[in-house]
Formats: sequence, structure tokens, C-alpha cells
Amino acid sequence: MLNVPDLHTPRLTIRPLTLNDLDAARHILDSGFGASALEERRDWLEWAVRNTSALANLHQPPYGDRAIVLRQTQALIGLIGFVPAIGPFHVLPAFRRYNEPPERLNQTEFGLFWAVAPEHRQQGYATEAAQAMIDYAFNTLRIRRIIAETDRDNLASIAVMRSLGMMVEENPTDDPPWFQIVGVRYHPESL
Repeated sequence: MLNVPDLHTPRLTIRPLTLNDLDAARHILDSGFGASALEERRDWLEWAVRNTSALANLHQPPYGDRAIVLRQTQALIGLIGFVPAIGPFHVLPAFRRYNEPPERLNQTEFGLFWAVAPEHRQQGYATEAAQAMIDYAFNTLRIRRIIAETDRDNLASIAVMRSLGMMVEENPTDDPPWFQIVGVRYHPESL
């Protein structure tokens, strides 16, 4: 596998994280997922920076976190990345539709996550960055499908999923608790 190159959109650059991103990344993560100690965020950032080159050196998929940066100011306004996602995807109609047998076991899917600083939300940045990552996943990595997950009450992320052309599915049960809303988008060649 390879490192994801810097990706550019009209307004954004998506690039690897650096250790200098700590303050902005901490603000984004704390606002989206709850406050954590500075040392915990520093540990995460150091891991995220090392993870990028380590996975490439091991010829593994380019899972990991990246920075969403405004091209005009170079300000880090969000985080985005490819993540392994695990869940009972077979309970969702989008997966049964493509002749995937129902089973009782969880499976792993190629996931996409995003988080944007509160002061930069509702400006289309998450959609713009996520579309660039999807294009890379489909065109370069040749991924069959990509998913995104969120909580039932995260209407903003659900709206981003829809604007990305994802089929949005809801887990009909509360089990497992992290598996609530799933957006699915298939590579055009797999349809």
C-alpha cells in the first residue's frame, strides 16, 4: 500500500498530521468527542503521526487520521481519515441487496470518519474533504465500498452522508451500541 498523498479541493488541503497540530487537533477532538487530558491528546497525535509511515512501510491500507486545512490560511479546521469499522453490517438492507449472505458474525469494512471544529461547521467542509477521500479510495485504492458511522442524533453527520450520495441505513436494534447509523457508498463499477 501507499501513503495517501496531499489531496486538494478548491478550498481545502488534506494532509498528514504533524506534531505541531496538537492545539488545533485537541480542540476539534474535545469539541466532537468530549474533553481529554492534554497528555492523552499528545499520545494520540504522536501515534497518528507515526502510524502514517508505519502502515506504508508494512504495505498496509492507509488507515489513520489526516488534517483538513484551509488552503487560504493554512488553519487546521478538521480531521478526517480512513478507519477500520466493525459491526453487524448484514442487518442493513444495503448489504443484503448485493447478495451478501446474512450471518451472525461482525465483519470489518473500510470506513471514513470526519470531525470539524465547531466554528467551521455548516460550511460544507466535511462534505468537501470526505468527497476527496472517497475519490481517492475509489480511484486509487480501488475500494469496493466505503462506509461512515454515527449516532442516531448526529443529524449533521447524517446530512453529510446524504450529500456524499451514501445510502443511509439505521441498525434496527440497539446492539451493538456504537452501531447506530451507517452510510454506505459503493464504487460505481460494483453496482
